[in-house]
Amino acid sequence: MIKLLIVDDSALMRRQLTQIFADAGDFEISQARNGLDAVEQNRTFQPDVVTLDINMPEMDGITALSLMMAERPVPVVMVSSLTEQGALATFEALNLGAVDYIAKPGGTISLSIGDITDELIAKVRAAARARIKGKRPGSAGGLVQRLRDDKQKVIGRPLALRQGVGSAGLVIIGVSTGGPRTLEDILPLLAANFPWPILVAQHMPGAFTKSFAERLNKVCALEVVEAASPLPVLPGTIYIAKGGADMVVAMRAGRLTVLPKPENSQYLWHPSVELLGRSVLEHCDPARVTAVMLTGMGNDGSDAFTDIKKLGGQTIAESEATAVVFGMPHELIEKRGASVVLGADKIADQLTLWAAR
Repeated sequence: MIKLLIVDDSALMRRQLTQIFADAGDFEISQARNGLDAVEQNRTFQPDVVTLDINMPEMDGITALSLMMAERPVPVVMVSSLTEQGALATFEALNLGAVDYIAKPGGTISLSIGDITDELIAKVRAAARARIKGKRPGSAGGLVQRLRDDKQKVIGRPLALRQGVGSAGLVIIGVSTGGPRTLEDILPLLAANFPWPILVAQHMPGAFTKSFAERLNKVCALEVVEAASPLPVLPGTIYIAKGGADMVVAMRAGRLTVLPKPENSQYLWHPSVELLGRSVLEHCDPARVTAVMLTGMGNDGSDAFTDIKKLGGQTIAESEATAVVFGMPHELIEKRGASVVLGADKIADQLTLWAAR
């Protein structure tokens, strides 16, 4: 049995969520009505996993999460609204150590709970087995300033120089549960002169990816943009797939272009890592592609990434030691699709090494 603590100030919400997990059959459930109650029950009930609302009276979810992680770290799935404010609060929670989040459809879960039941159960079960990452230490001001200075140097160069010798290479990244925090641990370590474009398919709702791209852009030396419209694929740029859609590449006017597309029902997760990988195989030389599979549940992208390796490309699977959820990297390893298996702290160095060859 999985001990689950449901935290929400709405009695209706607590009843609905309790019924969902009771019907699932493998949960022992307790409830908390606010953040203060949650912190106390984290001590007494000692849950294996927590679903935590953000906006609550007496003590909000972010404050409660911070206290729980300091006192008794536990896997937490945040329950957040599909708004810019909800997105920013969710990223703050992930930085504090939350494992995942579930977005309230229509901003209020009670009116359309059936739309997310399967996703919610799957995420909570995965979170119960997840590796918890503690609160990230405060960013060193000197490092952030250096990254911004490096970025300005690159932005100020003529475009021809920015499209230098490494422009033929391409990195694609597939990531899901635990991804925002993991990407924030990897991408800022790439220097401003990293020569290859990077395409990121992170499973995320549409209202979140713009805020996420803006957040990454503040801490990365490379430019980070949301691929919300057709964009030329330029070296030294990170493209975040728009949530609620899929991302593919195609040739437009003789140059590689990244395109958002409506979700393809053939694929289970979105933005689809598998679909991105297939489009890259179609339009790029696999030998010049580096594919990176990071934390996440399921197997999205493992077939395409395995084919990239078979056709001469390079692939990285995140190791079990650092993955929040080892599902997606494990699938790639099991299919013999990983050129190397590395901890998240080693991946930026490996990309830099390959790009310099």
